[in-house]
Amino acid sequence: MHGQRSDDRRGGGPPACGRGAGRPGPRCATLAAAGVAVTAPAGQGEVASAGNPSALDRSALDRLDPLAIRRLLRDEGLRTRHSLSQNFLADPDVLEAILVEAGASPGDRILEIGPGLGILTAALLAAGAAVTAVELDRRLAALLRDRFEGVVIDGASRTPGPGELRLIEGDALDQDLPGLVPPPYQVVANLPYHITSPILHRLLDRGPRPERMVLMVQWEVAERLAAPPGRMSYLSVFVQYHARVRIARRVPAAAFEPAPAVDSAVIIVEPHRPGSLAGTDDPAAVAADDELWALVQAGFRERRKMLHNVLVRQLGLPAVRVDAALAAAGIDRDRRPQTLSVGEWLALRSALDGLRTGG
Repeated sequence: MHGQRSDDRRGGGPPACGRGAGRPGPRCATLAAAGVAVTAPAGQGEVASAGNPSALDRSALDRLDPLAIRRLLRDEGLRTRHSLSQNFLADPDVLEAILVEAGASPGDRILEIGPGLGILTAALLAAGAAVTAVELDRRLAALLRDRFEGVVIDGASRTPGPGELRLIEGDALDQDLPGLVPPPYQVVANLPYHITSPILHRLLDRGPRPERMVLMVQWEVAERLAAPPGRMSYLSVFVQYHARVRIARRVPAAAFEPAPAVDSAVIIVEPHRPGSLAGTDDPAAVAADDELWALVQAGFRERRKMLHNVLVRQLGLPAVRVDAALAAAGIDRDRRPQTLSVGEWLALRSALDGLRTGG
């Protein structure tokens, strides 16, 4: 693993590929072949943003393909790790779509989870964003330190400025994610299946919520997150309670190197603002949230059974009280939990609470 060099923070010498670099060396050529912008630092040239998508360097993006990724991995002596769900994006159109959705502008604060080879990271930095990235794989973290020498700062150090990268080596699940970046900020991430739910819980449940999240997730997960009533799950209710969800693009398995077994999707998650549905963290609201999630969890333990029977069994409530609450909320007792909308769960929670406080 590469250590932090004495000139990393303040650019004591010209970096190999980063800001202030001279003529590209072999590493720069390899990265450029993989579609990584290596000569467009913040403040120089046009900014690639949602308002200016034409500023993206298509000549560089078009060189991004599975062969280029394989060549880069080979040149760096790296092998992908299935245990870490490592599948690197190798499709220029998908990368461009992510960049347009992120719409990074100079000074925007971005939390990137799983930067991998730094291809998306480079584009965000070139747009002038202040990027904080969390990378679990020590080999990739070393590559990123080398790749972004001159603009990378230590993970325990200060908040990055425009065009700088704060690199944190470690497990995202061990981090206080909402506390890593001062608000307002947005999140860009390629989330493995097994950490999608806990990451979303940490980013949405407490603390400063991001303004926007642009996430790559498995297609099946995307469908669950954006599911309508009738196909809802606990995760659907949780995320839609806290945010608006939109599937921006389906991404075929062939867009990655190595290709995974399933398709993925780019989704946009936009948390509700303070004062909106779930935008407050005062004690009363937190207590109400806890009651809501206890209710929703109880319901989805038997999501295909009749709601009345499920709540009686799972919550241990008298049948007459459950019937009264369902009637007050305008919900048929024979409905299944997976058919309820977020608003209906909220109405049911209020009805149960009203019956309790009303004696």
